[in-house]
Order: sequence, then C-alpha cells, then structure tokens
Amino acid sequence: MGLEWLRFGLGVFIIWFHTLHVYKPMRFWTHYVTDLGFFATSTFFVLSGFLLSHVYLDRRQDHAMREPARSFWVKRFSNLYPIHIGSLILAVLVIQIVAWMAITPADAARTARFVAYDINRPELFAGEMRHLMGNAELLINLGLNLVMLQAWNPFYLTFNPPAWSISVLFFFYLWFPWIGPALLRLAHHGRALAITCAIYIVPALVVIAISNFDTPETGILHRNPIIRFPEFVAGILLYAIYARRRDINRHAGRAASWGLFALVVVSFALGQWFLTFGSAFYYLLHDGLLLPACLATVYLAARAPAAASDRVNTWAVKLGGAALPMFALHIPLFTLYTRLEKIARGEPMLCVTGQFRACMQAASDITLSFWAYPIFLVATIAFCIVFQERFVRGVRRVIEPPLLRWLVGDKRG
Repeated sequence: MGLEWLRFGLGVFIIWFHTLHVYKPMRFWTHYVTDLGFFATSTFFVLSGFLLSHVYLDRRQDHAMREPARSFWVKRFSNLYPIHIGSLILAVLVIQIVAWMAITPADAARTARFVAYDINRPELFAGEMRHLMGNAELLINLGLNLVMLQAWNPFYLTFNPPAWSISVLFFFYLWFPWIGPALLRLAHHGRALAITCAIYIVPALVVIAISNFDTPETGILHRNPIIRFPEFVAGILLYAIYARRRDINRHAGRAASWGLFALVVVSFALGQWFLTFGSAFYYLLHDGLLLPACLATVYLAARAPAAASDRVNTWAVKLGGAALPMFALHIPLFTLYTRLEKIARGEPMLCVTGQFRACMQAASDITLSFWAYPIFLVATIAFCIVFQERFVRGVRRVIEPPLLRWLVGDKRG
C-alpha cells in the first residue's frame, strides 16, 4: 500500500509544481515546494520500472514475463491511451473555452497553436520563447500526439504539456519485455544500479560543456525517452535488489531506513542550494543528481506496511490509480478553475442576467485567492478518480478485447 500512497503523493506534487507559482504573493515560500517539482516525474518513472517488475516478471521462471509481450503491450496501451486522448481533448476544449470567455486580452488570444520554446538560459530576448505554429507544424504535432510520440519533439511542448510523460512511459513499456528480464538476471544488481546512475548524468554534463542552455538541448534533457530511460532501468534494478533482500529476509533496518529518509531530505536541501548557482545545476539536478533520492523514496514506500483498515487500503488503491490522470489532466483543469474562480468572485449575476461581457470584465479585475486553492486540489483529485474509474476503464473495456484478438490471438478477449 505504501507504493499506492506514493503514486498519489507524486500526483499531488506535480500539481503543486505546475500551479502554485501562479499565486505570486505566496512565492516567497511556495518556491521551496515547486523548485524541485521535477522530482515527482523522475520518481514516477523509477516507480514504474519497480512496479512492472513486481507484477509482470516471474522469479520462479528465471524472471520471464508472465504473459506474452504483445499481451503486455496491449494492456499497457489500453490503460495509457484513454488517459492521453482524454486529456488531449480536454486541453483543446479548455483552450477554446478560455478564448471564448476572453476574460483578459491574453485569454482572448489563446490558441492551440501557441507554444513556448524550451530554453534554460538566464537571460532571454523579448518574446524569444514564444512561437505560433504554422499549419504544417500543427498537423505534425497533432499527429505526434495522436500516436503518443510527442515527447520526441525537443523544441516545445504542445496542447497539453504534461502529457509528454505518457509518451515517455509508453516508450518504456515497449522495451520492458526485453530489458526487464535481462536486468533481473544480472548477477550484481547494486553494481549495475550504480553504473546506471552514473550514465544518467552524462548527457547533462555534455550539454553543460558544449551548449548555451538553448533549444533543442533543453527539451532533449527534459523529455527525450532515451535520455530518461535510465530512471526506468534504475527502478527495475531497485526492484531486483528489493526482491532479493525480501527473499532472504534482509530488508533495511530502522537505522538504514532513517538513513535513506535523511538522504531524501538532504538531497532536497542541497538541491535548493544548487539551484542558486544557475542553469548548469538545474540540468544536473533534473538529469542525475536526484536519482538516488528517487530510489530511496521508492524503496521506503515499498517497505511501508498496509494499514489495518480495509477502507484505508481501498482508498489507497483508488487514489493511487488516479495518479496518472492527475499528471495528465491538472493543467487544463487548473486553467478552467482559475477562470471560473474569477467569475464566481466577480459579478456572477451579470452572467445569469445575460450581461456576459460585463461579467467577464468584472472577472478580469479579480486576483486569485490562495485560500481557495484547496477547492481546486480536492476537485481535481475527485475528478481524476471518476475519470480513471469511469472513462479510462470504460474505454479500456472497449478497445482491449479486439486488440488482444487481433494482435495476440486471444479469443477470450
């Protein structure tokens, strides 16, 4: 159950990462929460490798897959694609709604064509990051999104920016039937994990040495599936270490567990300090330096016992299952929420009486209230639970059986 709570916690963390910065009066302390928010995505990738190894690799059969690779791919696709396509549709709809509301001139100009280049230089020219996609770019990026390949665009994120993580996850899943069994059959998992951590930081060092923190290198380090692959590999190797220690009943004791917890705390404290030294350390933290802390977090969560209450454990599974929708949906939901909050705290009766433009004008003068933020957070979590249990599972029941029949020859599908 600890891993379910971790999944949920990472979902909340990524929401904070992408939304708390909007409340500028609170940034004197919220930046301590959000500056290292990318830790959530890295830990989620580690956790994915860990969980897949636990569920799909059979140690009694020399760590072979418990089902054919094609069956595994179909099931993973059937779970990911509804989340991705649902979030894509929601994001595009919200962009259109916000432009229609036109609460501010910036909202009125909102379009799915607008993107921001990934640049990590401290000094930028005016408007340097802003870009409006032409027709060809729009069609190409729409196509990449429809087939979950959007993470391979190193220049900018499109439509629903956080959904790049789903694209990366699917790349990991494609490789798992080969890489998973091979890694678990290694003789020295600890040595392999140390090598993986060392390899992961190499691209960041290369970019620091030869580039100007510009595009496309920033986007490549941020989301290229090959560059992020060591996090997934590290999760598989961590599971191998965990399972071996579990089988011989030699898990980390209390002192070691506190040591791992201290590693996470110290990593965050040092990370905050390192960020003050500029872009180079951001690259290093994002792509390598925090990986040991990610591994420690997953290991500690795996060791956490289940609650004594069945109801608590049921909610852990429910909330953990909503984590990936939380990753994918929070930006369009927050965009819509902020506009609705402004309308509600402005002159909403003007909208009721048909004075739409006056209602929007009143809303434009409202500053978002940080004290209303819990409403958004609770509503988003509730929406994502329903989205996972109704929409995702419903679509999965429709697309998975025919895909299994077509690709696997499973007549039961």
